Amino acid sequence: MAIFVTGSTGYLGSYLVAGLLRSYRDSLNLLVRASSEQEARERLWQSLQLHFEFPEFFDHLNSRVRIFRGDLTSERFGLADDDYYALVDTTDSVLHCAASLNRKSEKQCLNVNLRGSLEVIQLARRAQNRKGLRRYSHVSTVAVAGQRRNEVVAEDAAIDWARSDYDPYARTKKFGEHMVAQLLPDVPRTIFRPSIVLGDSRRAETSQFDMVQAFDLLARWPVLPLRPHDKIDIVPANYVGKAIVAIHQKEQAAHGIYHLSAGTSSQTYRELTDRLAEVGGWRQPMYLPSLGRPFSATVNWLANRGGGFGYGASLMKVFWPYLDWNTVFDNSRVVAELGESPAPFSTYAYPLLKFSRQNKFRYPAEPWPSSTSSRQKTTIAGSARA
Repeated sequence: MAIFVTGSTGYLGSYLVAGLLRSYRDSLNLLVRASSEQEARERLWQSLQLHFEFPEFFDHLNSRVRIFRGDLTSERFGLADDDYYALVDTTDSVLHCAASLNRKSEKQCLNVNLRGSLEVIQLARRAQNRKGLRRYSHVSTVAVAGQRRNEVVAEDAAIDWARSDYDPYARTKKFGEHMVAQLLPDVPRTIFRPSIVLGDSRRAETSQFDMVQAFDLLARWPVLPLRPHDKIDIVPANYVGKAIVAIHQKEQAAHGIYHLSAGTSSQTYRELTDRLAEVGGWRQPMYLPSLGRPFSATVNWLANRGGGFGYGASLMKVFWPYLDWNTVFDNSRVVAELGESPAPFSTYAYPLLKFSRQNKFRYPAEPWPSSTSSRQKTTIAGSARA
């Protein structure tokens, strides 16, 4: 029996897979989109090299991982009948992390976050009906809380169907939570809502750069159109990954929904820029919140232009509502469950920005080692015979 994990080739998904492989003994069923077995393995290596050296990764891959080559948005993931029912029969629990974070594309969010989630729920339904399912864990987002301002939001007060959503991503994730509750009422289930997941508090390296680039743009400006004492809820990926894995593996979680966030300990913009100025020797910016509205209009105009300015503006257009809402998400549940709080963003923001700039916002990924090619062919042949 195994844990079925989606999103294993994504940034947060890599933390979940690494945490399960390092701290537990369960086997993993991983859904990977690829045209061949080797391409699937290479995609996993691209993702998991943030956490493992190749020999350890390769050992886990050959001893505890079963790859199902399929597409989240296809019926039964596009798997052959034998493979699909092997997935159903061997799945003990589900950890659904895959999602489209493309806040600009309603079509992509609908396809992945709703159509894809429905396929995962249907698999869970079949596994529950066949042998029973230990747990269904669904990775959502605090953005399901919709348009808010100057609030502290608790888990059970987040969903308000009368409230407008910021973007297609938030809207589809809110409906995703609703589907889980409606279609799996008899399955133990947990909803995880991360806030802004940014970097790793233990090291500078990251392989996810969109939000980092948005903050890099802000860090370079001498004037910020923000209120200096507004809080922004940022949480490191290692804390989010640890929380999801630990709670998913509990026999019984204390709650059904968790905000994975900095909560009321979220830092203000002033605290962040003061720390960056202190550590990096940067000039402290001037805050002019009166520029917020004209800034937003300018960003919207520039986002339709090409080139570097257009790309930077398009990033800022996507994230601006989340920078301007001064809303944080109570995290007392997860802190009590784990016995620890997430590291403040200011303690690792400078190394993160430095690494990202030095690598031009690209992760310096290592290719699949050529020395394993003959061993790889043997392993695949053996797996096929099995």
